[in-house]
Amino acid sequence: MEAKAFGNVKNQIGYCASWCGSCVVGNGALKALTNRYQHIIESYGVEKWGAEDQGFNGADFMKTLQAIRNIPVCPGCVKGGGATHCNIRACASGGNLSDCTQCKEFMLCEHREGLMKVRTGALKAGMLVKTNEEKCERPQLIAR
Repeated sequence: MEAKAFGNVKNQIGYCASWCGSCVVGNGALKALTNRYQHIIESYGVEKWGAEDQGFNGADFMKTLQAIRNIPVCPGCVKGGGATHCNIRACASGGNLSDCTQCKEFMLCEHREGLMKVRTGALKAGMLVKTNEEKCERPQLIAR
């Protein structure tokens, strides 16, 4: 599943100029890791004997893992994935742009604030983001 998902998005740059191949929802990593994590938890039976005295509720935890597993692998916004009502996609595709970095109004865009939130969040999540210089900005490690 992971390899097929990655193959679907590996060459795709979203309308926000984030590389879809670096997105855990699009490249299949979230689903693969959650499947693995659920398998480990079930194999050890942690959901039955976890630290309830420390607030761990195994049944709720397993429901949460199942909810994450049910998130569909995103095909990328260029192929119809992502947020249904995305202003960034509507604007870029309406202007026949492959992504926002091609826009001559990039610095004055009415969607700039939302776009910057998306791009900053993508970088914080470890995704690669295309700049208007035709290169990808690498995420900076964030000290915790």
